[in-house]
Amino acid sequence: MKKMTLSQHFSELRNRILFVAAVFAIAFMGGLVVEPWMQQFLTQPLINVWPDGTLLYTGLTDGLIISFSMAGLFALLVTTPVLLWNMWAFVSPGLKKQERNFIWPILILSPLLFIVGAGFAFWFLFPVVFKFFVDLNQSAPVPSVLMPAMRNYLGFAVGMMKVFGVAFQLPLVLVMLNKFGLLRRSQMIEMRRYAIVIIVIMAAILTPPDIVSQVMLAVPMWGLFEISILFMRKD
Repeated sequence: MKKMTLSQHFSELRNRILFVAAVFAIAFMGGLVVEPWMQQFLTQPLINVWPDGTLLYTGLTDGLIISFSMAGLFALLVTTPVLLWNMWAFVSPGLKKQERNFIWPILILSPLLFIVGAGFAFWFLFPVVFKFFVDLNQSAPVPSVLMPAMRNYLGFAVGMMKVFGVAFQLPLVLVMLNKFGLLRRSQMIEMRRYAIVIIVIMAAILTPPDIVSQVMLAVPMWGLFEISILFMRKD
């Protein structure tokens, strides 16, 4: 493989950054086209458990801000694989074969685990949690009308999907620590009881203050913890 000078490396890096930025800009424009569908998609779990519900736009600029937020989210989703690929293409020539064999599975598994976590929140957590909150608010002891703000709802929904996407990275992080020799399998087994307590505390911090969502985050994380042990090297 032909060696490149420092200036050539910087030139390649600049070209890749410009390419990723161009993809983001194009994807953002496309996001402005598909953002109405994204709003319908993200609100569907709430509408399914609250067919007569109404979401409220509280300000004149809400529509514009939401459109830009959805377009930015769409652009981020489209650009992330392109960014990861360009990062890999830039650094891989300078890596040893063993290092390449270790890194490329991470670049594939990490986004997949994030998608699985976000999907779990969307299809399993949201229907249960939203029904709980709707029923709770509609059974208020005083006359009340439930009209959540659209911006608040979308912020909550996207935020929870991010939380679950990050939480589902747990097996990957633990297996990597084991691979580097920083965490032994026997230590993980000994730490199991403490890990469960930490998982419960983290679930309480990261989710809304209701037992349903906390349990629905804690149980999968505990399962992922146990799966991580299976993939670790035996001491």
